[in-house]
Amino acid sequence: MDKRLYNAYMEEIAYQKHMLQNVQRWLSLSFLISTIGVLLAYMYASASLVIAIIGYLLVFVGVLSTLTFGLGFYRGRKNVNKVIDEFENRVHLSNTPH
Repeated sequence: MDKRLYNAYMEEIAYQKHMLQNVQRWLSLSFLISTIGVLLAYMYASASLVIAIIGYLLVFVGVLSTLTFGLGFYRGRKNVNKVIDEFENRVHLSNTPH
């Protein structure tokens, strides 16, 4: 395997891992939003109907976004593993004698 291809694989793997970290941050934020929604809906449901509705909306948006980002993280992780496996196969094939 030539140096240029090796560097391209390493850059792609590093980039995809960085993007996975970004998705993980968004996943944490969406979970926090749904948690705040649960707190609002539970603690202030008897005090104010408007706050309870806002809480339920935050729960809905938070759960929906958590599922979306979770799926994105899952599929992104699978993609990174595919790229790493392909890289290892190419390195292995280039190191075996013909």
